[in-house]
Amino acid sequence: MTTVETERAVYRARLRGCLLGGAIGDALGNPVEFQDLAAIRRPVGLVANAEGVAEITDDTQMTLFSLEGFHRGWVRAQAKGIGGAMAQLVHDAYLRWLDTQEHPVPPPAEGRRHRAGQLRLEPWLYARRAPGSACLSGLRAAYTPDTYAEPDGRPGPVNPDSKGCGTVMRSAPFGFAGGARHAYVVAANCARITHGHPTGYHAAGAFAAMIAYLLEGESLEAAVLRSMRLLARYPAHEETLAALRQALDLAFSGDPSPEKVESLGGGWVAEEALAIAVYAALAPVSVPDAHPETTFRARLRLAVTHSGDSDSTGSICGNLLGAWHGDDVLPWDWVSLVEGRATIARLADDFATESAQTRGY
Repeated sequence: MTTVETERAVYRARLRGCLLGGAIGDALGNPVEFQDLAAIRRPVGLVANAEGVAEITDDTQMTLFSLEGFHRGWVRAQAKGIGGAMAQLVHDAYLRWLDTQEHPVPPPAEGRRHRAGQLRLEPWLYARRAPGSACLSGLRAAYTPDTYAEPDGRPGPVNPDSKGCGTVMRSAPFGFAGGARHAYVVAANCARITHGHPTGYHAAGAFAAMIAYLLEGESLEAAVLRSMRLLARYPAHEETLAALRQALDLAFSGDPSPEKVESLGGGWVAEEALAIAVYAALAPVSVPDAHPETTFRARLRLAVTHSGDSDSTGSICGNLLGAWHGDDVLPWDWVSLVEGRATIARLADDFATESAQTRGY
């Protein structure tokens, strides 16, 4: 295999790892969300429903629609040199997701621009899995920001006081191409479609930048630190930066525990969800062997074992671990249960194929 072929294979594996890892974390945390820590038994694996699949939530649903919109925008920008429509295309994709929450089956297109594409035809996506209220109300507000406006630290016009973790949990795909700075700006602006609080959109930007750095081959610690430096350049970054600093300090302060996870918050808001995911992904978990698959299980279990938004923290942690190590570390017994896994893998592969040339391989 040539160097170019190897780089292409690694990139594809990391995209698959990011999306499938996030779906695994989402499905692992889903059954214990809203439970108190005292009532949670440490998960030993995914819980299958009557159909034999482990259900994902709105976190994975929205992530896939983020990718669909970003993919369209990226292809358009490369083919025509026009990238300004990216946020509109992402917004249209989110409206297709909104259809899945408001209709039992794909609604007729009826000439509506946003009702186009294959993802909206997937029956398993038509399930309401506790979607965030700000995501729902924000999309109904029909606001589309400037794709490449530099985040200025001011509240956006839609849900200006909301910094819910819905901004972060859907933003991994924005790091798939274009570099970390591009990922940060696009993710931050697309977050403002539904959440106007600066901390909400800065956390989304920092997370997307981490994914971009990981795809470039950085270690997770380096990706987090470089994203923090990028974050610090923007106004109103303080809450997000403080949460990430606390996560890093805690990750290197001894044995991990659910109590340490809870000291970072509940994960309901953006900076807390990102901090918990970063902590769980970096903490020195104790495993019976050094196999990456065993470590992956332990880190995801840590990420979801708390009395807050467990599916979101699991999803973000899974995105990070998968982008870092690729899909080789994903436990097959977990992957095989994940709802929609074939579609998730196909979307990753399609984007990897489309973007390979622009990445130099």
